[in-house]
Amino acid sequence: MSATPLLELRGIDKSFGPVQVLRDVALSAYPGEVTALVGDNGAGKSTLVKCISGIYPTDAGEFVFDGRPVSINSPRDAAELGIEVVYQDLALCDNLDIVQNMFLGREKRNGIMLDEPTMEQMAAETLAGLSVRTVKSLRQHVSSLSGGQRQTVAIAKAVLWNSKLVILDEPTAALGVAQTAQVLELVRRLADNGLAVVLISHNMNDVFAVSDRIAALYLGQMVAQVRTTDITHAQVVELITAGRSGGLGLAAETGANGNGAASADRTTTEGAS
Repeated sequence: MSATPLLELRGIDKSFGPVQVLRDVALSAYPGEVTALVGDNGAGKSTLVKCISGIYPTDAGEFVFDGRPVSINSPRDAAELGIEVVYQDLALCDNLDIVQNMFLGREKRNGIMLDEPTMEQMAAETLAGLSVRTVKSLRQHVSSLSGGQRQTVAIAKAVLWNSKLVILDEPTAALGVAQTAQVLELVRRLADNGLAVVLISHNMNDVFAVSDRIAALYLGQMVAQVRTTDITHAQVVELITAGRSGGLGLAAETGANGNGAASADRTTTEGAS
């Protein structure tokens, strides 16, 4: 595990008209680790991911990638840095096979013809590098695959392009027990291969099974970033639902009006790396 984050966000703000969705958000993702991004519906998780991936421009804040400040103004900028996102809908085409899906929009060519042998070889090597054994043929249409196999193809597609950071949006949603276990094993393997992984999940069992760190969003604010070993299931639930748990999260403030409003001060625990 590295002591230096691959991706570091500082002071990220994002508003849509009068609605401020993200407020002074900080987030760190480390190579070789899985960072679980948790939060209730409407906490700002999807907006934050779309800012990282260049879909939404930020109103304020700084991106630091691999130790240097960067600007991410489009999905192409994110991809060139090595940031890939696997969204919940997977963005796969049912009428195409696995190889065609993995290279969709980035096809290899030999002159004016598609270089099918090279693409098939690269797809096979990528799946083998992830120890994927559940796919019978690279030429299977995606429509014939199970939910777990589809998720596997989407993840393999993301890591095919020398990616350094992979963001997974609810990868085990709607999967059965056995398929969930396969996908979580693959998520862990990504980190073990040296990639930085950000896992968005509502499933606390999944979060505690594979994550090294947990980052909790509450109403657009990052209220805690802690090592998974330093926090309990109950504390994470409290951070998600109330923004604070004991000494973690938004501090209770008793102002002159005595109303006990929550302040913007946050306690962040980052164990030694």
